Amino acid sequence: MQQRKQQLLRRHRQRKRVALLLGLPLLFSSALWFWWLPLPLLLAAWVLHEAYFADHLFYAPGDDYDYRFAGAGVSVSITAGGRLGLAQLEGIAEADTLLLEVTIKADWRGRWVDPRVLIDVAQPHDQQTFERGCAGRRVLNLSGLGPALAAGQVRLRGRYCRLAGQATLHVLRNPDYACQRMLILAPHADDAELAAFAQYQRGAEVTIATLTVGELEAEPYQQLGLSAIEAARLKARLRSWDSRHAASWGGVPAERCFQLGYFCMQLPAMRAEPLLGHPSKVAQTGDIRPLRKGNALPLPGDVDGQPSWFNLLGDLRGLIEHYQPQVIVTPHPQLDPHADHQATTAALYEALAVSHHQPQTLLYYANHLHDNDRWPMGEQGEGVALPPALEPLTVAGVWSPSLSGAAQIDKSMALGLMHDLQTPLPGKKKLRRVLQHYLAGRRWPRWGVDEFYRKAIRRHELFFVQPWPIKDQAQRPE
Repeated sequence: MQQRKQQLLRRHRQRKRVALLLGLPLLFSSALWFWWLPLPLLLAAWVLHEAYFADHLFYAPGDDYDYRFAGAGVSVSITAGGRLGLAQLEGIAEADTLLLEVTIKADWRGRWVDPRVLIDVAQPHDQQTFERGCAGRRVLNLSGLGPALAAGQVRLRGRYCRLAGQATLHVLRNPDYACQRMLILAPHADDAELAAFAQYQRGAEVTIATLTVGELEAEPYQQLGLSAIEAARLKARLRSWDSRHAASWGGVPAERCFQLGYFCMQLPAMRAEPLLGHPSKVAQTGDIRPLRKGNALPLPGDVDGQPSWFNLLGDLRGLIEHYQPQVIVTPHPQLDPHADHQATTAALYEALAVSHHQPQTLLYYANHLHDNDRWPMGEQGEGVALPPALEPLTVAGVWSPSLSGAAQIDKSMALGLMHDLQTPLPGKKKLRRVLQHYLAGRRWPRWGVDEFYRKAIRRHELFFVQPWPIKDQAQRPE
């Protein structure tokens, strides 16, 4: 997946260079007509770029999403009125996760305004948004609509796009994993809340382990008169506090929340040299113990305080064997490209290889993507369609619990407790949002300025289900 990310980035940059090379002669030639014309043309080009081309979309919108679901789906027809022609299917009303593979093609308006599929029941119920100019196979999330779907009451309508007449429905039935003993691995403070707040809020036996202190990008704290080192240390303390205490808003007591104290963006280096300590890049410290003092249990890394891969594996093994989770929630090894996220799941696999306790299930989440920084696309409160899968992705199962309006509000308040999500937007991003609002019809979160308020406060949470142990080695990270 990392190789594909680099290929996509290179292709994206090549297209920008071609556009620049084609645009410059036009710009210079315009001065031959009117000497003042290049300046307004440059301004217009910048406005159009910010409004329509500033998304980090590193693939062609016409590419199909290539999901390989474990079971065969049910063929359904979509009538001209948007009704789903579904033969009687036993148990569909009780299914917790319903996914509909459809083929979507944006019309001319959908090249300038985000195309979306409206999902109606008795009244408008949901909408799910896709890339401008999309033309290919996508996966709608109909989870929570089982009874209405069984009764033939669901209607799909394309806005700025058209839906093909045939689709495939995947009916997935899962146990309620929130009712099982659960361990959530968060590479950074806020990852557990972004991915799984509504589930740990419902859980009876939940443990959360945050691997890093998140001390990078502390420049805003220098406004307090602090040096770069002091700002990084302050941010580490704040995010460590967040990781241990913010989850109490969702009912997880502080004694079940662990801060492991490793340093941000150092997990890959630790993995490459497992016995060596890798200190913080900015805080000028190499001791993980000061930020672990609030942990309720002693862990192997407490002995020498070295930020090493060897200690991280010992910490994870200690937590797994003490709490004996039935379910472990961790970043997706293929979809989530963040280096710390991939290293987190790799560390989990290595810890499980030597652990005396084994879970029954892994639940994967993706808070970042290789291909599309805007996913989930659309607005706060919408459903979560499946993310882009531009290479074949085998899916053992999907679990997508629905969130009530009250649960979405609670989740937004949990994000409000995270210091890293309260940083004011820079002026360029504010201006970009204004331009996209008026030119591209986009709206932004009501409950916070950070992009994750739009991405995470949704009608669904989404997990890819992986039974443990994994038999297919291709599902493991590189």
